[in-house]
Amino acid sequence: MKFLIKKTPDRFIRSVNDEISSILNRNFDSFFPEYIYNEEECDKLAMPVELHEKDNEYCVKAELPGVKKEDLDIDIDKNHITINAKKEEEHNEDTKSFRKSEFRYGEFSRTVYFPADIDIEKTDAHLEHGILKIVAPKLEKESDKIKKLEIK
Repeated sequence: MKFLIKKTPDRFIRSVNDEISSILNRNFDSFFPEYIYNEEECDKLAMPVELHEKDNEYCVKAELPGVKKEDLDIDIDKNHITINAKKEEEHNEDTKSFRKSEFRYGEFSRTVYFPADIDIEKTDAHLEHGILKIVAPKLEKESDKIKKLEIK
């Protein structure tokens, strides 16, 4: 014996809408695959950062594959560093029957805050193999210094 399920107008409209959306997505995804939101594509413009605290300094590492020194701008303040980067990629593919050209570009930024003030004058940055390394010495507080008092 077969069971019949009565479809209310609400269920019927929802199922038709889902079916139409599915058909459109399947067809348009094959025509325009580059324009579909893709988490991997968005991650290409992300900037993973790692922060380590040592006794007298902070070490910041940022992953910036494909970014050149000229496309980096780093601003430092007493308690934070802001890394601004631009990324431009070009990919060309030529065959006998077609030519494909892709451009990816974007600007992104990341700010890292420190729990204590840093010495701006002694902070150093180095970019090698897509890894930006910033070493920021902690600022010595005046109260931590021992000063010899001269007797007159």
